[in-house]
This record gives sequence, structure tokens and C-alpha cells, in this order.
Amino acid sequence: MQDFTQYFLYIPGIVIFLLGSGQVRNWLTSHRHGSVAGLVVRCEHVVKKDKKDREVFNYFNTTIEYVNPKTGNKEIHAIKTPTEYAVGQQVRLTKTSDLGNFVINDADESSVFHPVAVMLGGALTILIALWTNQGNEIYAMGSLGLLFMGAGVCLIYNYVSISRMGLKSLEAEIIDTYKRQISKSTKILRGDKIIYYPVVKYEMNRNENIMCLHVNSEYEKTFPIGDKITLFYDEKSHQIRENNAKPIQLIVGILLFALGVAVALSITAAL
Repeated sequence: MQDFTQYFLYIPGIVIFLLGSGQVRNWLTSHRHGSVAGLVVRCEHVVKKDKKDREVFNYFNTTIEYVNPKTGNKEIHAIKTPTEYAVGQQVRLTKTSDLGNFVINDADESSVFHPVAVMLGGALTILIALWTNQGNEIYAMGSLGLLFMGAGVCLIYNYVSISRMGLKSLEAEIIDTYKRQISKSTKILRGDKIIYYPVVKYEMNRNENIMCLHVNSEYEKTFPIGDKITLFYDEKSHQIRENNAKPIQLIVGILLFALGVAVALSITAAL
């Protein structure tokens, strides 16, 4: 009887590869269409609930004015955003398709690895499963060493890139908390699942700006009203970032790269 458990080894690599391919597609689209500077002219909070008073929609209808680079004319575009923007705040718009759909190009701090690197990592993970199932330990260890070294290089590169931005610290004050209901209480799971996000106010270019941060907590008291938070401003891209370069990222990157080198040396010694 065939052992189907060996196929489970491929699942992580396939998932990572597909995730990376989706990110690569979005990355290519945004680079092909480029981005334009815009100005927020209106921002309205929209909350819709069903008959049982459950939150169905919760977003900000943000209207942005920008100059069309092709025609030179001013145009207005409305975008549904999870973040509140202040009237007069400068943002950058990225076109996501040929149909004219736009998104606000906030600083992406969620992904440390480049989309292409994620795809390559998924491919290497699949190869590790393949060589392992075929009993080829040398090739499996070689792929593992490359995976470690690649992850290490990405972490080190990301740290160096952020460090070279010359980010300027910006003091912000918590003025509110945005409450997002994830799930309702059931017979199995007691209590509503709620996530809290801090809403901060900061001043830039003599304009007062309001921003809902991505950092969150299950406890509302984590973000007391009036507390100060340090944000970081990138003068080149005109983007606000929540985090600066983290030394722990550099340390982990160096350790992973060293581990990959150690694996490569062990393979060389075994040959």
C-alpha cells in the first residue's frame, strides 16, 4: 500500500510558492503602472450592520484628488480604506489594473521578504520534500542550506535598506482606539472576539494628520488615550512607517546565513 504521508511534505512548499506568486503578480502590476501623488479631500467613516446588529462593513470612504499624468487634468477618485486619513494629507496612489482601480500606497512593513524571494523559498521547500522522499539526503541538505542562506540574506538586506532610509522620528498621540469585531460569541466559543487598533494624531508640514495604526491588541487598555507613540517619516517616499530598522532582524539574518554556510560545509565534508 502506498504511503500517502510523503505527499504532506510538499504542502508547505506549495502554499509558500502560491503565496509568493500572488505577491509577485501584485508587485509587477504596481511597478508597471507606477504611482502618483494625491491629496485627501474627504474621508467618511462607514459602518453597516445586519438585522442582528452584527458589523458587516467598517471602512473609510476616502476621496483623493490627483493629477492624471497622461492628461495633466485634476481628477477625483474614491477608495475604501481601513485607515482614516486627514483632509489635506498627502498620499501616493498606485494603479492596480488597466481598469483604473487605485489603492493608497502605504509603507508595506508586513513583508520582510521580497515576493520573488518568497517564491524561490517555496520552490526550495518543494525540492527539499522531493529529495527527502527520494532518499537523496545530500540534495535535500543542499536545498536546506540554500533556504537558510537566502532567508538570512533577505533579513540582512531588509535591515540595511531601512537603516539607509534615514527615517526621522515623529511623535504621535493616541486619541482613540478603533474596535474591530472578529467573531461573535457562540455556544462553543464564549465571548466576542475583538481587536483594538490605536488611532493617533501627529503633525507634519504644519498639518494635523490622523492615522489608524496596524499594531493591535486584544486588550483596549494596551493603548491608553493620551499616550505617545513614535512613528517614522521617510522623506523620499513621503510615507509614515510604524517601525524603524530592528537590530534583532540583523542578528537573526546573520545566524540563518551562518547556519546555511554550516550546512554547506557539512555537505562538502561528507563528499
